[in-house]
Order: sequence, then structure tokens, then C-alpha cells
Amino acid sequence: MAIEKVVVVDDDATIRRSLELQLKDKRLSVALCASIAEAERTVAKEWFDIMFVDVRLPDGDGTDLLARLSTQPSKPLIVMMTGHASVESAVKCIRAGAFDYIIKPFSMGQIDVVLSKGANFTHALKVNQALSFQTSDQTPLVGDSPAIRRLHQMIQKVAPTEATVLISGENGTGKELVATEIFRSSGRRAKPFIKVNCAAISETLMESEFFGHEKGAFTGAMEKREGRFELADQGTILLDEIGEIPLRLQAKLLRVLQEREFERVGGGRSIRVNVRVLATTNRDLVGSVERQEFRQDLYYRLNVFPILVPPLRARKQDIPQLIQAFLKQISQRTGIQPLEVTQDALSILMLYDWPGNVRELQNVIERAVILSEPGEPIGASVLAPMFPGVSINEGSGEHGRPSTPSALAFPEQVVPLELIERQYIMHALRKAKGNRTHTAQMLGISIRTLRNKLGAFREQGDKELDSRS
Repeated sequence: MAIEKVVVVDDDATIRRSLELQLKDKRLSVALCASIAEAERTVAKEWFDIMFVDVRLPDGDGTDLLARLSTQPSKPLIVMMTGHASVESAVKCIRAGAFDYIIKPFSMGQIDVVLSKGANFTHALKVNQALSFQTSDQTPLVGDSPAIRRLHQMIQKVAPTEATVLISGENGTGKELVATEIFRSSGRRAKPFIKVNCAAISETLMESEFFGHEKGAFTGAMEKREGRFELADQGTILLDEIGEIPLRLQAKLLRVLQEREFERVGGGRSIRVNVRVLATTNRDLVGSVERQEFRQDLYYRLNVFPILVPPLRARKQDIPQLIQAFLKQISQRTGIQPLEVTQDALSILMLYDWPGNVRELQNVIERAVILSEPGEPIGASVLAPMFPGVSINEGSGEHGRPSTPSALAFPEQVVPLELIERQYIMHALRKAKGNRTHTAQMLGISIRTLRNKLGAFREQGDKELDSRS
């Protein structure tokens, strides 16, 4: 984030002229003032990034101007200049809020150093302000299912590259977690990671949010503001739910992705950035392109490396690990001793289809912790009311989705576990009308595991499987 506008406040015309030439040589906008009164009028009319202020001025001490500006909520960085340096003077200026203190005569190199320090400081300050509004979710991707293992492999392959990544999946699957894992494993992990929730920004403000604006660009633009792309310079930007961006803005976003440059709203100067782009969507963007709701060229620019995050129903074997992770989070946040989940309660959770995916599971676990008695494990009696009207004996509910049990029923006679497993797998296969992919999803196992088990049944002479072959 470069310094753009500078004010020089000094009653010595030679100093003013010397600094003006040097600063304009760097293509900076420069305003010259010879007194405190003139400087106050100039700053009141226009926003500046940095001020060079002489300690001794005709109408007062430069530290007086420094003190008055320091009380304002937003102010330029102030560098004090003096030809009569002393330790006391330097300490007084720094305590009053000066960014730096330089001694006359100064070299061009010293000014360059000050400008560089100012640009770095301003960028870090703006980035920290943006990050303070972001949720700090340190949750890793939990699970050991084949689907999650494949997801981790893709993350590790793409993270070290500079490729743009389009992460798609249903709501609540953890698309933002995938983006965070990519950032943490990338070469930009020590740089800014700026997130933009495109669904939460109104269309009228989205352009300013992305690219920033100049003072006076529109009603309410009281000062210059840097956009999210500018804040993410040298780092990574996450465009969350990018399918919500209106067509009007998609062309400007395409230019940023192609050229890595843009103009602020109300500005005419091109700003170049070095940013890696990650994007998420819960929409079918191919369908949006066909309906002319999303630009085809922007889709291809985003879809350099696509990642599909699987729904929870496709990786049910991860549910026990997810439950333990959520219980640990709740314990750390609330101080409640880590709870356990009974086997009956776990069976209920394993049979439910989770249309809200991992986020829905997290909400259910938090609700169950609140409803459970202190020190007692989470039992089926706590969870059953959350899934009304469904019984374990009903097998499948509407649309072929697995129903959630209200209680577990066991036969009086104990039979070998292998027999129970075979009967239950065949029951699920019949409910799925022979569709093995759907059967595996209902059982919470991989399709490969299901094939192996069915192969073993066939070797044992299962006639029902022969009839289905």
C-alpha cells in the first residue's frame, strides 16, 4: 500500500521546494504549506497519507499541530523535521504522536526510508483492522474418510502453487476451512489473508469493498479507503460465495484477475497488486453461466483448480471424530468438562442424513451439551426430540433418505455380529433399489468397502446377490 499524497509544512521555501521535487519525482501528489494555519486548512479539505512538519513555524510550534491532529480519529502519519535537534525535542515529538523525526539537512535516501516505513506501517495497520472483523476459526479439517483424505491430497498439491482455486460444495460443508488450509500451507502464509463474504455485502457497496474509494467519491465517502484487494497485496484474498457477485461487477473483477490492477471508486490512478485468489461457491456456476447469470470468462478464470468439498452424508464415518472435535471446542470455550456421547446417541447421529452438513452437526452437538445434565453423557433421550417422527425401525424416510432413530431396538436373542452386518447391508441395498453408491452413503462407508463386503457375501454363496448381479 503505497504513499500517494504528501503535505510539506515548512516556512523555508528552499526546504519546501527541495522536498516537492523529490516527492513529485516519485509520482506523489504534494501540497506545500508555510504555516500551521495553512496546513490545518489544507488537511481539512483533503485526505493525505503523510505530513512533513517543521518543529518551528511562524505561527507556533509544529508539535502544537501534531497534538491537535493526534486527537482526530483518522489522521496522516506525521514526520517532524528540525534543524536544532535534541534528545528532549525528539522525545517530545514521539510522545505527542509523531511517526518519525528527521534532522535537517537530510538526504534523499533518508526521505526514501521514511516513505518506505510509512507505506509498510500503513499497510500493516489497515490489514490488522480488516483482520479484526474476521472470525478466527482455527478448526482443522477433521476426518479420516477416503473423501477427506482425497481432499487433503488436493490441498497439499495446490497450496504451494500460485493457482487460483474454486472451492464448491453445499452449505455447511467447510469450504472456508479448505481455503484456510490452502492458505496455511502456501508460500504466502506469513502475508495477509483477507476474506470477503460476497453474500453479506449490498450490491451498492460491493465495488467500494473490493477496490476502495477516494474521498468524496459518493455520499458518505468522507475519507479515502483502501479496498480488500489492496489490503491483500502480497497475500491471499478469499472471495466467499462468489456466485453472489452481480453481473455489473463481474467484468471489473475479471480485469483484476487478469491484469492484477484496478482503480478505486472515484479515482483515476491504476493500482497494481500481487494477490492470490481463492473463491468458494454453493451454486452450480456452470448452470449460472448457461442462464447468463455469471460470466463464462470469469468462471474459466476462477476454475483453474476446482475442489469439490463432499457433503457429510458422503463421509459419515467422520462423524465420531467431528463430534469429539466439537465437544473439545465447546469445553475450551465454556469451561464445561468434555462430555461423551453414548452409543445409542451416536447411532442416531450416524443414521441421520445431515442436509445442513457439518455446520448442522455442530449446532446439534452444542444444543445437546446445553440440554444434557452436568457430568452426564449425551444420550439418545436428549437427541431424539431433535429428530421427531422418525424411528430406527423405519429404515428410510422420504426421498430415500436414512431416517433418524428415536431409540435402538435389539433382538432378544444374541446372534453373531457378522450376520447382523450382512442383514443390515442387504436391507440398505434393498432400500436403495440396488444403487451401491446410495447404499454406501446411507451406511457411512466408502463404495470400495461396500464392494469388498458384497464380494465376501457372494463368495459365501449369497443367492440374493447373485440375483442382483
